[in-house]
Parts: sequence; C-alpha cells; structure tokens
Amino acid sequence: MAKAFPEGFLWGGATAANQLEGGFHEGNKGLNIADVLPGGKERLQVLRNPGFQFEIEEGKSYPNHEAIDFYHRYKEDIALFAEMGFKAFRLSIAWSRIFPNGDELEPNEEGLAFYDKVIDELLKYDIEPVVTISHYEMPLHLVKEYGGWRNREAITFFERYTEAIFTRYQGKVKYWMTFNEINSGLMMPIMGLGFAIKKEEDRYQPTFQAFHHQFVASAKAVKRCHEIMPEAQIGCMIIYAPFYVYDSNPENVMDALEKDERFNYFCTDVQVRGEYPAYIQRYFREHNIELEIEDGDLDIIKEGTVDYISFSYYMSKTEKKVDVNGGQADGNILLGGVKNPFLKASDWGWEIDPVGLRISLNRLYSRYQMPLFIVENGLGAYDKVEEDGSIQDDYRIDYLREHMKQMLEAVEDGVDLMGYTSWGCIDLVSASTGEMSKRYGFIYVDKHDDGSGTLERKRKKSFYWYKDTIAANGANLANQ
Repeated sequence: MAKAFPEGFLWGGATAANQLEGGFHEGNKGLNIADVLPGGKERLQVLRNPGFQFEIEEGKSYPNHEAIDFYHRYKEDIALFAEMGFKAFRLSIAWSRIFPNGDELEPNEEGLAFYDKVIDELLKYDIEPVVTISHYEMPLHLVKEYGGWRNREAITFFERYTEAIFTRYQGKVKYWMTFNEINSGLMMPIMGLGFAIKKEEDRYQPTFQAFHHQFVASAKAVKRCHEIMPEAQIGCMIIYAPFYVYDSNPENVMDALEKDERFNYFCTDVQVRGEYPAYIQRYFREHNIELEIEDGDLDIIKEGTVDYISFSYYMSKTEKKVDVNGGQADGNILLGGVKNPFLKASDWGWEIDPVGLRISLNRLYSRYQMPLFIVENGLGAYDKVEEDGSIQDDYRIDYLREHMKQMLEAVEDGVDLMGYTSWGCIDLVSASTGEMSKRYGFIYVDKHDDGSGTLERKRKKSFYWYKDTIAANGANLANQ
C-alpha cells in the first residue's frame, strides 16, 4: 500500500444543485426534472416504470424544492468545507438557472450571478470548483415540449448553455465534466436522458438515440472548453460497478462480460476513444436499433474526446444467468443482479465492497491509461443525534477508511488517481429515493423526510476524521 496520495491530490466533497440548493423558483430559475420528482421510496418506481408525466401532483411532497437551502446558506456551508481542508468541491450548475426554459437565446443573468458568488466563495478558501455541467436537472420545458435528449435540438440548446458558462467562468473553473453518470440512462432515462419510456414502446431505440445526441453534445462541449480555456480539463462521468461472475459456468462468464461492456464501458469507450465499439454495433444489429447519425457526427465525437475519466463508485454487482435452483435472488436494489454471499449491505440494500473500488480503478486504468477521478463514493445511512448533540457515525468512518485504503493500493498498483470527492459531503436529498433520512454527509442538516427541521448544520464525528485524513494526505490510514 502506498504511504500517502500523490502531491496535489484533490480531496473534497461532491453535491448536485437539485439535491442541495433549494430556491427552486428564486432567481428566475425554471423548473427542471428534479422539481417534479416526488419524495419517498416511490420515487425509485417512478424512475423505473414507463409513463411518467413530469407534473407536480397535489398531495405529494417535493423535497428538492427547498432541499437544504444551500441557495441562501452557501457561505456557511463552504466555510465548513474549508474547515475540513477541502482542496476541491464538486458542484453542478442547474441548467434551468442559466436558461429557465432551456431554449432561450440569452442566459439568465440572475442565475449566472449566483454561481459567480458560489465559485468566488470557493476560490476565497483556495477550493477548486469541479463543475458538472448537467446533473439530472434538464429544464422541464425541454423535457415536455421537445422530448428531452430524444430530440436532436437538445444538442443546440446544450451548446448555447455551455458557451454561456464557459465564457462566464473561464479563469475560475479548471475542472469540468459534461454529463453526470451518463450510463445511468440505461436504467433510469428520466433523470439522465430527460424522457420517460412510453408504455407501448421498446426502450432500446430511444435510449441509444438519446445517448448519441449526448455524445455529440459532450464532444462539442469538450472542444469548445479547450478553445475558451486551454488550461482547463474536461472529463466524462459514469457510474462504475465492477461485475463479478457468480461461478465458473462459461455461460455466466459470457453473460457478465456482455453486461459489463454495455453498462461500464460503452459510454466511456465513445467519450474516451471517440468511436462506437464493435460490441455495441453487434448489440444494435441484434436489437434492431438504427441510430440517426448525421454527416459529421462521428467526426465531432472523434475530435471531442475527454481529458480524464470521473466516476461514482458505491457497489459491485454479481451476475448469474444460469440458476440451477430455478430462481434468482435480488442483489443490489439499484443495479440488480444476485446477492454476493461475501458482502454485507447498507440500510438501503447497497452491497459494501471496498476491494471492488481497487478492482474498478485497475480495470479502468488498464483499459484507458487516462487519469481517473473518484467524484462520488460514500455511505447512505440513518444518523442519530445523541442527547449531547453529537452524531457518532463510526460506521461511516469505517466505510470511508476501508475504501481509501484500497485507493492507496491502487495508487501503488500504478493507477493515476487525481482526487476523491466524497458524495453528499453535507446531508442532502437522495436522488434515487428523495429522502433526507438517507444521509451521506460529514455535516448533519436538521431536515427530515416530512419536511420539518431547522436546517441547522452540525459537525458529525466523521467531519473531524476526514479533516485529519486530508491534512495527512491519507498517510494516517495505514495505522487505522
């Protein structure tokens, strides 16, 4: 195991605008996808089932509307991040703050000015802003009137949006990424691709057509970023979950390989290598998928390859196609598969696999030889405020410590690792369930699933542990 992380390692935390900002109608912001997603565990069914109408319904809760009110409390929160010693803070820009409907010709000055203030506050503390351009918050007007990323016009609207933010924040933001967890569209196109599958249609054709539009848009953004900010770096961002084979049955091995390629590598292959891989071409043929590709699209994708690969890591996935018992047990609630008998799971059914992070880093680096950036990792758990006001979240410290030790092992393996931003460094609204009770943060926020709470911030035990780890650049991990 390496003794410490490389010099200049980007320690920090990660968030998304729709999950922490609130102020959903302030500053001339338009509605976005997250604003119409109901809170509670029903959200996961909404995201997976066909036919969602993208409407606010009476009688349902919408926790993203207020979230944790970062919109008004960003100075307080950034001061806490600085106290922990953050070198970087991953945030997203809400597209509908900059273009409220998404199809305007000119950006909204109030939205641009808000992010001026947030970015300047980060820079005041020497914290590098790491900006996700699109993080599950497409303007609702583009969803309802245009069909989201099904529609090629979305490329033009995204181009206009990126031009506005690149021009405005040049010289201030060095690290960008285009689409958050782009491959999530395979599971939940509502958040990532901006449309719901219709009940009567096959999901494959519109999903991959929407991906194509995003690939073109991403490549154009990469090229324009390099033109406006030659010193900046811009990456792709994926969910990565190493696929394990349940046993040595060759049919299971082949099945896991095919699923692994489609989920973990397809989007990255296109954005890193600049072309559609052969395995996906076969998949298209076998599923009668015919993409509408305009002249010049493939050249744009080839010319707009990314500078680094960023990814979220929460769990591994175990696959079994052939089941001798005639049934299949559920594995991870989010990704499916079968239960891994060697792993424990979180309160939300996400299997905990620190070694899987080292495996992920090695597989990605072996395939691409490109700098890697872990921009999401963490434990969603129930936290209890003790009578003395403290939050003793040793389970979170244990989770993070074991994952970070595996990161050090990967560095020793030769992986070029840029940084680590822990997901939900401050408690925020869960993307998959819309809950506040699923807490990830080092900072506790007094806000609850029923909407009650004072929004007071409290430092958890993990706050001080992470502060010490950053100060030591990870050198303290070996003795823990």
